[in-house]
Amino acid sequence: MSPRKTYILKLYVAGNTPNSMRALKTLRNILETEFKGVYALKVIDVLKNPQLAEEDKILATPTLSKILPPPVRRIIGDLSDRERVLIGLDLLYDELTDNNLTSSLMDALEEAEIGESDS
Repeated sequence: MSPRKTYILKLYVAGNTPNSMRALKTLRNILETEFKGVYALKVIDVLKNPQLAEEDKILATPTLSKILPPPVRRIIGDLSDRERVLIGLDLLYDELTDNNLTSSLMDALEEAEIGESDS
């Protein structure tokens, strides 16, 4: 899986709560394995910077906000569901779309070959 886009992400946390720390650890793991070298992450502690949370209309923490590439997406929670995070970041969706397209092309080619051998 090699992403071709650059990802700009913001993770909103509320201090050093267990959920916030789990979200940060999980996110860093995902970013280092799936997005190595193609991301920028800003961690925002809403207890220290409440105005930033208010400006971005963050109502719960932890919240991951994907700014780029568009569209903006938000994932709320500790990010422990890896698949949900990847879908939220559009990485898994792109991969599934690419695989489905490849599968469809292969199926069409196989049907064409079967049709030729029948005639």
